[in-house]
Amino acid sequence: MDWKLELVAVPVSDVDRAKDFYVDQAGFVADVDIEVGDGMRFVQLTPPGSACSIAIGKGVTDAQAGSVQGMQMVVSDIRAAQAALAASGVDVSDVQEFPWGSFVFFSDPDGNRWAVQQLPPRE
Repeated sequence: MDWKLELVAVPVSDVDRAKDFYVDQAGFVADVDIEVGDGMRFVQLTPPGSACSIAIGKGVTDAQAGSVQGMQMVVSDIRAAQAALAASGVDVSDVQEFPWGSFVFFSDPDGNRWAVQQLPPRE
């Protein structure tokens, strides 16, 4: 049996600001944006090529905005990823090299922190 991670809730304080950041700056795809009722809004965003999405919105999670730390995406070219994020206005770190891969780091407007990794070559 496969167990696939499909959706992770990311707490934000301003849904529209966060959606704009993730779509217009981080390059995520806006899959769903619906008012569910009773003040609940569900927004599903997916990084390009990912099988897992994030959910932001009103009533999606009780976690404090900005409390998610260490979300991680993997890319094939860390330098291209860093350049694309920087060109879109994201405050992204320089590329950092470690034995376990190359990384850049950024945060959304609420302070939820992300890592982007290029895996090291396989031997």
